[in-house]
Amino acid sequence: MVLLSRNSSSHPVSFILLGMPGLESAQFWIAFPFCAMYIVAILGNVTLLHIIRIDHTLHEPMYLFLAMLAITDLVLSSSTQPKMLAIFWFHAHEIEYHACLIQVFFIHTFSSVESGVLMAMALDRYVAICFPLQHSSILTPSVVVKLGAVVLMRGLLWVSPFCFMVSRMPFCDNQVIPQSYCEHMAVLKLVCADTRVNRGYGLFVAFSVVGFDMIVISMSYVMILRAVFQLPSGEASLKAFGTCASHICVILAFYIPALFTFLTHRFGHHVPHIVHIMVANLYVLVPPMLNPIIYGVRTKQIRDRVVQGCCGKDP
Repeated sequence: MVLLSRNSSSHPVSFILLGMPGLESAQFWIAFPFCAMYIVAILGNVTLLHIIRIDHTLHEPMYLFLAMLAITDLVLSSSTQPKMLAIFWFHAHEIEYHACLIQVFFIHTFSSVESGVLMAMALDRYVAICFPLQHSSILTPSVVVKLGAVVLMRGLLWVSPFCFMVSRMPFCDNQVIPQSYCEHMAVLKLVCADTRVNRGYGLFVAFSVVGFDMIVISMSYVMILRAVFQLPSGEASLKAFGTCASHICVILAFYIPALFTFLTHRFGHHVPHIVHIMVANLYVLVPPMLNPIIYGVRTKQIRDRVVQGCCGKDP
């Protein structure tokens, strides 16, 4: 291995990803459920995109946002899982320096995008339930596309400085990353320089992105619940709750492990390292796997389309 070789810009040639320290002997077997979840995530999200593409009745804001979520999940899971499985099965621990920074970029950019899409979906549910008659005129296809573009640009603009700042810093002789993929804070710990600006910027991005999105999501659902409780029909209330339940499950599946991973990196010094690594691995895999399942089960139009496709029936 040429880990200590340096080039003119003082960064290492490569890093070593340990995978799951403490579970080295079990990594080969742990990879099988991880691989199964990755396959489910790929098949589920591709199926979801295919159904939304071919069924013109699903070209509505809710399903367009769902398509954005599926694309984001495909990128997020595919940016980590192939390398992770290569580590577990083939002991391919080495990752080239620039490949590591690219992985950092994709993980954080599309985590931000996923958070933004979930916020946009909450706004869509708010408008659909609180202003049903104006829903189609407020959230037109052009507005949906613009919201998606803003969410993507926010992720690109906010995360790009991570890679730029890290790429200009000197690294220590230790290039071992004790986890399964390159993440901003894990890479930053290998830098031999003052990283307070980087850490401060990381906190700013995390709280400005996740904080803003969670506030908007919370406010949207407070308004939704108020509107639902005022509905005269119990059946209408149940239908509204059912529509929102799947979205709330997706939100919890994304934010709980994301916040745990983020806070543990900075403040969770007493959290067992293996717990942190396991949650970090599941964070980039479980939401992409669960999202198409949750929406496939909870959304009648998508469920019916899947059944028709499996049975070979015409719609």
